[in-house]
Amino acid sequence: MQTATFGGGCFWCTEAVFQTLKGVAKVISGYMGGTLKHPTYMEISNGDTGHAEVIRIEFDETIVSYSDLLLVFFKTHNPTTLNKQGNDVGSQYRSVIFYENDDQKRQAAQMIDELTQQHVFDEPVTTEIVQVSDFYEAEDYHQNYFNKNQGKPYCAFVIQPKLNKFSANFSEKIKPELLA
Repeated sequence: MQTATFGGGCFWCTEAVFQTLKGVAKVISGYMGGTLKHPTYMEISNGDTGHAEVIRIEFDETIVSYSDLLLVFFKTHNPTTLNKQGNDVGSQYRSVIFYENDDQKRQAAQMIDELTQQHVFDEPVTTEIVQVSDFYEAEDYHQNYFNKNQGKPYCAFVIQPKLNKFSANFSEKIKPELLA
């Protein structure tokens, strides 16, 4: 198993997307990139600890490649808005890739270069590429959030439309049991 760590705004949204992918064994919501040891959600919510809301993905590279994960990451959030995703504003919602090794760093930079050269986005990509640091698992109520809370308004009006769009564009990469 390999590990990838991405921050693309609210971890509830990114977790829900990556949980559906073939080859993804586990997705854990958490915090990375800040200075405070063992931060809580309330502490990072004000945006001054330096942490980003992230997901740590455990994946089988024989089924899904790191490059595939990067493509899904870039296609399911807005990597051109600095410290902002939709209505979520602050450095904790920044677009960031925390790389585990030089190969992940190279692939992330290459993906950004390709997206830029192909003019996929109207604005420049602001995604940071940063070496992995201490990962702090988010509180239990943040884990598997969408699957536990589908009836809540945020899930229905923000996460579900994102999942619908993702499913329409990446159906061949979704776990078969989720394609109903």
